[in-house]
Amino acid sequence: MAALQFHESFFTAEPQEACMRHYERRLPHWDVVEQPLFVTFRLHGSLPRNRVFPPEGLVSAGKAFVAIDRLLDASTNGPLFLRRPEIAEMIVAALRHGEQELRRYQLHAFVVMPNHVHLLVTPHVLAPKWLGPLKGFTAHQANLLLGTHGPFWQEESFDRLVRSGAEFDRIQYYIEQNPVKAGLAATAEGFQWSSAYRARAA
Repeated sequence: MAALQFHESFFTAEPQEACMRHYERRLPHWDVVEQPLFVTFRLHGSLPRNRVFPPEGLVSAGKAFVAIDRLLDASTNGPLFLRRPEIAEMIVAALRHGEQELRRYQLHAFVVMPNHVHLLVTPHVLAPKWLGPLKGFTAHQANLLLGTHGPFWQEESFDRLVRSGAEFDRIQYYIEQNPVKAGLAATAEGFQWSSAYRARAA
């Protein structure tokens, strides 16, 4: 795959002091700096239009997330663009670039599934300065690779504030085991588009 050209306009941000902001749309959201955050974003149109999300009757955002994630893992309909190697590799490269070159966050764990992405990150800037540009850049590049136009990612993401070391470990395990649970790999280390991939760790 040819080297990606990263445009700074997609990742413009100034370092900010530690802060926290909580707000609600269809799901509750945390916008934090210097605290670990579990983030999931998915392809536009990756869930059935005739279903209500988050599912009705689920009291907590955590239960809603689990229900949605199970549907995404089992999906055989809808867009599955992230299973294309050139798109998955582009997303991994963008994640690494945001951490190593632009220093917008510390990336603890990630996985690129066929229709969604899980991240465990500690942001150094607020979400509009790292998550929005990350989704914007990767959407632009994916549309170029696909020869398409229009929305690529669903606008709203899921995020969860990580409150303890034990929770951090559980989430990291959940992320890296997701391909195994979904039947995409025999081991976490064998899935190429993950922080657990043995060749990537080496």
